[in-house]
Amino acid sequence: MKDSRFFRICGGIIALLLIVWLTAKVSFLFLPLAAAVRVLLVPFMVAGFFYYLLRPLVRFLVSRRVNKVAAILSLYLAMSGLATAFAFLVWPALRTQTEQFIRNAPGLLETFQEQLDRLQNSRLLSSFFKGDSDWPSRLSDMLGSGLTAATDYAAGVVSIVTDFFLLVFTVPILLYYLLKQGNELRGFVLPLVPRRYRRDGAETLSAIDDALSGFIVGRVIITLLLGVMMYVGFLLIGLPYALLLTVISTIVNLLPYIGPILGAIPCVIVGFIESPTLALWTLVVVIAVQQIEGNLLAPHIYGKRLDIHPLTTILLLLVAGDMAGIIGMILAIPVYMVIKILLIQIYRLFLSEKVEELVE
Repeated sequence: MKDSRFFRICGGIIALLLIVWLTAKVSFLFLPLAAAVRVLLVPFMVAGFFYYLLRPLVRFLVSRRVNKVAAILSLYLAMSGLATAFAFLVWPALRTQTEQFIRNAPGLLETFQEQLDRLQNSRLLSSFFKGDSDWPSRLSDMLGSGLTAATDYAAGVVSIVTDFFLLVFTVPILLYYLLKQGNELRGFVLPLVPRRYRRDGAETLSAIDDALSGFIVGRVIITLLLGVMMYVGFLLIGLPYALLLTVISTIVNLLPYIGPILGAIPCVIVGFIESPTLALWTLVVVIAVQQIEGNLLAPHIYGKRLDIHPLTTILLLLVAGDMAGIIGMILAIPVYMVIKILLIQIYRLFLSEKVEELVE
């Protein structure tokens, strides 16, 4: 019996590898499907993000005996009001700082080089870099390459205006139907599961739903609080381009663990261009905010829902970023959480069936 089970497993693996090989041979047949997935991935991803973000509010309004459609439309109205307030209150200052930063970028690079030259002549740093007198020029070249890459990326962002309008027109429609009929998804998926596993399938879907909801809502709350604290800190120390740097850091901070490091780099560099003392104060603000997040905010907001080791998170983000860019980094943690829940559930089912076989 053990031999027959072994051969069945081997046969299944061989069949799976054969299917993969045949699929690779006729990959041209799947090109239209791949193109459709690329077009629809971002709208569905954005709609899913806002679905988990707004669903608790919809449920709260429905619990207050508000019609679901009216609740969704009222949230749409509130979001439109927030977007209008952002356009009139925040966007002018953000646009001004962005234009000033782009216009002053060459001068900032020269000032950065001057600051490095001053540091090179100081006795303290010269003792650390005795055998390497060329480190300031290398560091300046790295910053210049970074500014060039950032400029190219900004030009690429301008070229995807059409994608932005695609999101504007498609995401609200997708989001409306997700908020209105999202609870019916379980009823569509469960009939596809064999009858004996439907109870476990329902538990798995609930676990995946709770994990994604907790991660997305918690990450957004923490990121917004970090952004507010960082902006206040930058204003107190007089950091130039405080709003622009806060927006960049806030967006990057959506990525756990690695995001705060990436977001702190431009802030410290801009502070260093002004003066080394300001760079130190900027680093103090960033570290203080991150300590508040790690010790006060994250434990209360996440609890134990985000049970992922920091090293695992960093490896996931690095691998996903290399494979699929920024989209891969955004999807890395949610996809990992879903796969982890599925594998744990499958392993538990396998163990339970093993125990039943031993009992019999």
